[in-house]
Amino acid sequence: MPLQVELYLENCCDDSSPIPPETWENWFWQWLEILEDYLPTAPSYEISLRLTTDTEIQTLNSQYRQQDKPTDVLAFASLEADLPQSEEMLVAMPLYLGDIIVSIDTAQRQAQQQEHSLSTELAWLTAHGLLHLLGWDHPDEESLIEMLNEQVVLLKEIGIIINLEL
Repeated sequence: MPLQVELYLENCCDDSSPIPPETWENWFWQWLEILEDYLPTAPSYEISLRLTTDTEIQTLNSQYRQQDKPTDVLAFASLEADLPQSEEMLVAMPLYLGDIIVSIDTAQRQAQQQEHSLSTELAWLTAHGLLHLLGWDHPDEESLIEMLNEQVVLLKEIGIIINLEL
């Protein structure tokens, strides 16, 4: 399954992500294999991942969700928009799934609280964002538990074991 991942690391950390771009691409590829039933048919897929600061994510959270506070992850699904697509576009161009934005600042705090690594927390939050891009949501406790359990499956696929206590 061809996949393009755009990785933005501006304003997020000292020199680079604690996770190399090649690892991110591999993780997304593995996750999309598992989530294939939730994907529309396309020749390839494109995802934008931006690792940022609490300041930037707070601005986005305020602008798009009317919540003037930082959050850990935001996901903007392009599949929710009715974008015109011609037959040629569906054959020739990657299907853009959307944007996942993760605050490194919040991820670091949550990693310390959960007593695991920043890389584990970033993977956890990014998997959560990916599920949102594919239409998953958690308006109630039951759907939240289902989504969190799917995140555990996704992380296990990439070799990260999370003990989820609900």
